[in-house]
Amino acid sequence: MPMSLGNAFIKNFLGKAPDWYKVLIIAFLIINPIVFFFVDPFVAGWLLVAEFIFTLAMALKCYPLQPGGLLAIEAVAIGMTSPGQVKHELVANIEVLLLLVFMVAGIYFMKNLLLFIFTKILLGIRSKVLLSMAFCFAAAFLSAFLDALTVIAVVISVAVGFYAIYHKVASGNPIGDHDHNNDETIPELTRDNLEDYRAFLRSLLMHAGVGTALGGVTTMVGEPQNLIIADQASWQFGEFLIRMAPVTIPVFICGMITCALVEKFKVFGYGAELPDTVRQILVDFDTEERKTRTNQDVAKLWIQGAIAVWLIAALALHLAAVGLIGLSVIILATAFTGVIEEHSMGKAFEEALPFTALLSVFFAIVAVIIDQGLFKPVIDAVLAVEDKGTQLAMFYVANGLLSMVSDNVFVGTVYINEVKAALVEGVITRDQFDLLAVAINTGTNLPSVATPNGQAAFLFLLTSALAPLIRLSYGRMVIMALPYTIVLALVGLAGIVFFLEPATAWFYQVGWIEPHMGTITEAVSSGH
Repeated sequence: MPMSLGNAFIKNFLGKAPDWYKVLIIAFLIINPIVFFFVDPFVAGWLLVAEFIFTLAMALKCYPLQPGGLLAIEAVAIGMTSPGQVKHELVANIEVLLLLVFMVAGIYFMKNLLLFIFTKILLGIRSKVLLSMAFCFAAAFLSAFLDALTVIAVVISVAVGFYAIYHKVASGNPIGDHDHNNDETIPELTRDNLEDYRAFLRSLLMHAGVGTALGGVTTMVGEPQNLIIADQASWQFGEFLIRMAPVTIPVFICGMITCALVEKFKVFGYGAELPDTVRQILVDFDTEERKTRTNQDVAKLWIQGAIAVWLIAALALHLAAVGLIGLSVIILATAFTGVIEEHSMGKAFEEALPFTALLSVFFAIVAVIIDQGLFKPVIDAVLAVEDKGTQLAMFYVANGLLSMVSDNVFVGTVYINEVKAALVEGVITRDQFDLLAVAINTGTNLPSVATPNGQAAFLFLLTSALAPLIRLSYGRMVIMALPYTIVLALVGLAGIVFFLEPATAWFYQVGWIEPHMGTITEAVSSGH
């Protein structure tokens, strides 16, 4: 019996999302105007924020762009904010949008070099503890200069490649003809090896995911919210790195120690070794690849290496906006590696543009928060605390808890905007603002490793085609992240409370950074 037109509309709405989820989103859209016009706009604003956070938390059921976008469109339509305010937020954060559009696409054209590096790491280190630390360190280093999503995408590509190689040999089928989801084609003699191999890959991917958080928190380009915070504080690359150091250095050291300990004692799902039979398969494949590598392929690796040096130098010296540096990477990488067809370049933008659109919706919700003054009572209460150490700790904890269940870009943007408003209004001093900005940045980056909702890199891994192959579920990811969550959150809090103020004072004394960088007048004139 053919489907009625009415049922067809219902079926098409939000596609394959569960029916209960569709009903809930429709209920949100009906309730919001009623609360806004007949109850209280302030209450309606908080209700909208809660609904938007819900769409982020349910990202595995439906990508947040569609339901969150509907909520944002309705908010503008009923007057909770204005198109002009949304545009203002987008213009104020244009560097973040450029970062996502151009930098992620630029790194796409350097994947060969990154794949080459991770392959050598995987096959060159026999000790699982050292290998895990190497993956974590490499992901941290790369994430300090590149986008974390790009880094985890490279690691996933490496893991998918090696998983496919194993299946090719284990099943006796060519990779192109083999169904990787069909474990029944694998001989029973290899099943134990397969389970060990899955556990091995799971642990490496989780270490790399945490590494993106350890490195991403350190620099202004490591995570999108870092760039927003740096822009609001008028910090350049070097100053951002130094101001974060009292928190990020202890966290990084303790994070690496945690990596070694969970592997050494084989707890929380870690400790699985690479089976010798699988290692031999991978080594043989790498040898064959090396034999077939042409001079043209080698030349591309050298070019990409040189571009990587340019990228790091340009970011460190802040030669241009981060997104424009990414655009230069696209031009250089494609020009010198022969990628000149339009359709070949289009693939590079596929990963970043959906998230760029989602981030634009974030800024629409931020516009509602600003116009309705939703966070002002909370911010005022925290700023009223006289003890600076307690005040910083409260900001760190508040950001951390919200970032565990929501997106850290959203949380960081909201809080830094409110603190900047307090600076402009003369409620806090510039020195106090700088310390609070550090607390906001570290609070949104470190505790958020607790769940895939908080870390975009974790969510990207969980929703990848590799996750079901290696049996990486939401629950397993939360359990494997738990030791890191505890260590990173507590060490970060200790850094905020005990190290940040004295270390910042010492940085001023030795001249590494200047106090009172920027003024209230500059803040007003910049439009933030």
